[in-house]
Amino acid sequence: MSADHSRDPCPLIIVNDFGGAFAMGALGGTVWHGIKGFRNSPIGERRIGAISAIKARAPVVGGNFGVWGGLFSTFDCTVKAIRKREDHWNAIIAGFFTGGALAMRGGWKQTRNSAITCACVLGVFEGVGMMFQRFMAVQNKPMAPDFGEAPAAPAPLGA
Repeated sequence: MSADHSRDPCPLIIVNDFGGAFAMGALGGTVWHGIKGFRNSPIGERRIGAISAIKARAPVVGGNFGVWGGLFSTFDCTVKAIRKREDHWNAIIAGFFTGGALAMRGGWKQTRNSAITCACVLGVFEGVGMMFQRFMAVQNKPMAPDFGEAPAAPAPLGA
């Protein structure tokens, strides 16, 4: 179980996750579109092309990541409140709702397919996380100290 009880209450988690996802998307978008703008510009104008591409697209990528992170966190908090549990199923259910909510404008089939795909991806993430957690738990398993061989018992008196 990946219950993190040290996090803030849910309304603050939603804002925190939205901001973190936006920052991650903006940073990744800056790198991605900077390289893309650099490569697609003429040789004398590559720096300007990279900066123009970053200005145009990096905030959009950051916004997309932020919306996904905020929706996921909102659904995760809602599922935790309804189920009264903190386990891996919350993330999978929240992923299902997030994928469906983001694809709603595409119609019923697109909503269903996106919800199932997102739930499966988050199921894989949770499964891999659980595998790593179990692997690390085996590595840190407490063991009795090794004191070497016990000394031989002395012979009884009068024998």
